[in-house]
Amino acid sequence: MTAVQEAAPVQDAPAHTGSLEISPSAGYIGAEIGGVDLRDHLDQNTVEEIRDALHRYKVIFFRDQEIGHAEQVAFARRFGKVTPAHPHEENPPAGFPEILPIDSRRYDQNLGRKRTSYDHSWHTDVTALVNPPAASILRADILPPYGGDTAWTNLVAAYEGLPRQLRELADRIDIRHQFAARAAEGSQRARKIAEANLVAYHPAVRVHPETGERALFVSPGFTRGAREIRGFSPEQSDEILRLLWREATRTEYTVRFRWAPGSIAFWDNRATAHLAIADAGHLGHDRVLYRVTLEGDVPRGVDGRQSELVSGEQFLGA
Repeated sequence: MTAVQEAAPVQDAPAHTGSLEISPSAGYIGAEIGGVDLRDHLDQNTVEEIRDALHRYKVIFFRDQEIGHAEQVAFARRFGKVTPAHPHEENPPAGFPEILPIDSRRYDQNLGRKRTSYDHSWHTDVTALVNPPAASILRADILPPYGGDTAWTNLVAAYEGLPRQLRELADRIDIRHQFAARAAEGSQRARKIAEANLVAYHPAVRVHPETGERALFVSPGFTRGAREIRGFSPEQSDEILRLLWREATRTEYTVRFRWAPGSIAFWDNRATAHLAIADAGHLGHDRVLYRVTLEGDVPRGVDGRQSELVSGEQFLGA
């Protein structure tokens, strides 16, 4: 039996759970949720159904939702404490410090180059924090006519698909994560990155605090710059990380989502990584989405050890 065959798919046939319509999107990850209007007040049963779907499918999608910043923040608060927009964000929309614009119109100034997202590598959100966000909610506003999709991968399935000997190695190692993104020299973003200097060591396998599942926690976007596994040389770390990155992002564990106006993606940051596909920046179209994040816990490994703060501080919500 191959390693991939050992990892059981998480999906079943399309289902109706209470008032929600749940349609799986791919074999290991993702489902579209219908039968709910996010402008409405959601009763606790509906909130729990959505939470259960998030845990099962890792990323869930909503279509044709006519909500703005206030409704997005209010929806997020039903699932946890909402953090400020980002440790390095100084210009959220007026009156909404929780909102991070993913806005192609800002990147020439902030990053010194034209693109449609901050990060075009696979990553789990802000894992350089000692307590990375528990979940993220991203709402589409302005979109190119084509291109600019986002993909997610199921890190639980990736862990379960590893050969036993590689799982046992991953269970024991800690990886350095740091925020090393580029920014235009002299920009506010460059100053914020230098001031915050976010660095943490995380177990390569984290135990989900709600489901108990084990997830391969390697976040290429935040570990490529460090390339450091505690107790291994840089060369050894590099080889091990490359292997784990490849396993975490195998195509069969992924789902690709095509955005449309009113689309919303809600993903579990403790069990997924995602990729903003870099196929639209050269087209000259605007791409604007808005993200909120939920406060996360300090990850724990399979033996109970916690992540370690090197630099920065916990990122807390309200």
